[in-house]
Amino acid sequence: MDKLRRVLSGDDGDNEETGFATQLSNATTLSWSTRIQGFVFCFVLGFLFSLLGTILFAILTPFKGMILFAIFYSLGNLMSMGSTMFLMGPWKQLKTMFKETRVVATCLALLFLVLTLCSALWWHKKALTVILCICQFLAMTWYSLSYIPYARDAVKKTLTTCIA
Repeated sequence: MDKLRRVLSGDDGDNEETGFATQLSNATTLSWSTRIQGFVFCFVLGFLFSLLGTILFAILTPFKGMILFAIFYSLGNLMSMGSTMFLMGPWKQLKTMFKETRVVATCLALLFLVLTLCSALWWHKKALTVILCICQFLAMTWYSLSYIPYARDAVKKTLTTCIA
């Protein structure tokens, strides 16, 4: 159980935290079960926001639907991405997001999130908004897979097998 707790909290054995970072990560008073509940709540709420955005896109007028879709979909992705802060803590979350193995995925996910909002709110380009949301989804999926050992390798191998 302790090993599972360490893995879920992002503890990969690198205990380089010192000073303020150590105090920050040790300052939490949340129990492990409360952290799990917070993670699940945030992740499910993020999924529901993304789903709500998609539903609003389908039923509202094109202009309002596109704007609400982009906002709710992006907010849902941010909530899902941030949900792991309950497991790791905010400081460790930020450190792991920008590790060498996932910095590109993190930057792409955030870039597509910002571009999606720009496309819907300022540029008012419906097709571009949908394309950027698809890119956002793919980038978030690639980012999420970076936390599962060998998941990216499995996806790459599957895709090359299907394409070849």
